[in-house]
Amino acid sequence: MITIPAKPYGYELPLTGVALIIIDMQRDFLEPGGFGDALGNDVNRLQAIVPTLKQLLEAFRQYRLPIFHTIECHQHDLADCPPAKLNRGKAALKIGDPGPMGRILIKGEPGNGIISELAPVLGETIIYKPGKGAFYNTNLATHLQERGITHLLITGVTTEVCVQTTMREANDRGYECLLIEDCTESYFPEFKQATLEMVCAQGGIVGWTAPAAAVLQGLAETGWDTPKAALDLVNTPVG
Repeated sequence: MITIPAKPYGYELPLTGVALIIIDMQRDFLEPGGFGDALGNDVNRLQAIVPTLKQLLEAFRQYRLPIFHTIECHQHDLADCPPAKLNRGKAALKIGDPGPMGRILIKGEPGNGIISELAPVLGETIIYKPGKGAFYNTNLATHLQERGITHLLITGVTTEVCVQTTMREANDRGYECLLIEDCTESYFPEFKQATLEMVCAQGGIVGWTAPAAAVLQGLAETGWDTPKAALDLVNTPVG
């Protein structure tokens, strides 16, 4: 068991049963012409976390730890998209509409894919989710149970919507969750900060938060061979 410096107190990371979850790092949210852009957001804000998240992802790959990617998407006929979600927001483009990268938030469309820097590789699991939380109407819980996962390191976008929803779903199911502070982002910086404070309030009522460097340092202390990606980030000043 390794203790990672975290808020509100140290996060105990076991040597087995750990998985990385990367939430919705897809073109529809991070690139111009996607759903995030259609909602009037500055998508460049989300791209800032990509280098750090890529380092964390590469470290998990080199340690051969389980990795799960989620993609928010809907069927081509929108049968799994309730009208309340479809029609909310009065955006320039709504779910299912044709856009510069194909139909918005539709499975298989170019814009619905994960950005190239974080693209899944063989052996990593992709969870297609029709809602905000990664457990709703998906097989994520089954995958975690089959692999004996007890601890989730959670990253991705956006902090206050899909990331926080997934973390709360996981907390209710008994998982010990650590939100990686510099591997999650929001279109609204104040929403991200509020979420970080909420999840670890009241003694960690939902979970813990910590920077990626602290996680990588903890992984290095397990005694495994330390990957170069981990050392690079560990040796980078934080703050």
